[in-house]
Formats: sequence, C-alpha cells, structure tokens
Amino acid sequence: MTPSALALTPRQRERLDSEDIVWLTTINASQTPVPTPVWFLWSAEQILIFSEPRTPKLTNIGRGGVAVNFNCTSGGGDVAVFTGDAAEDPAGPTGAEWDAYVDKYREAMSGMDYTPEKFRAEYSTLIRVTPQRVRGW
Repeated sequence: MTPSALALTPRQRERLDSEDIVWLTTINASQTPVPTPVWFLWSAEQILIFSEPRTPKLTNIGRGGVAVNFNCTSGGGDVAVFTGDAAEDPAGPTGAEWDAYVDKYREAMSGMDYTPEKFRAEYSTLIRVTPQRVRGW
C-alpha cells in the first residue's frame, strides 16, 4: 500500500495534525517491543520524528517495521495504530518541515530550555515513518 492509499478517517487526520505525542514502538535485538513516547510532525503522509544520534530506537528501526499509536481514551476508545516502515533520513527535514515542527513545539522546547537551534543540534537525526496500514476504533 502506498502512503497516498492510506485510508484515514477524519478523526485520525485531526489527531495527526493536533496531537503532541505519539508512541513509537520498535523491536530490539531480543525481539522485545520497545514503546517510546515521542514528539512528531505529520507531513506529506509521513510521521517525522527527531532523535538524538546513536539511540537504541535508531538501531531498532533497522530491524524492520514499526508501529505508531496515540493514547486512547480512559474507556479504551479513539484508538489509532499505524504500522509501516521507518528509516533515518540523512538529508534531514525540508525547510517547511522544520518550520512546521518548530511552530508546533516552540513552547515545549522553551519550557525545556531549548532554542530551536539547540534542539536541532541535539536531536539531529530525522526518522521518517511511512505508514502502510492503520487500524482503529
């Protein structure tokens, strides 16, 4: 399935545009799922995640597929789980992608004593997740 063929509900698109945190689940060397909460940007049918270099999640994405999900409601509803491929993008984000990411997280960065420049220097590795399937209820 190509990214353009991903059938998203209006609610899933809304959450991709408005949520601040998703859970990125990778698989480690012992085949154990490793969920990690991350900031993200939905751009051009991809989920963009910035990472510090040389982290376990970067090693793990080389093992195959990943899953990305939102928190659900306290009653177990509003579930959306995306599965697909992830890869490091050595070219980094486009100018428009970086600007959108900074617009989304500027306040949170500031609250952690980061400027956008300091954040980008420390979280210098871009991961692009290309969802191939989504399931939800």
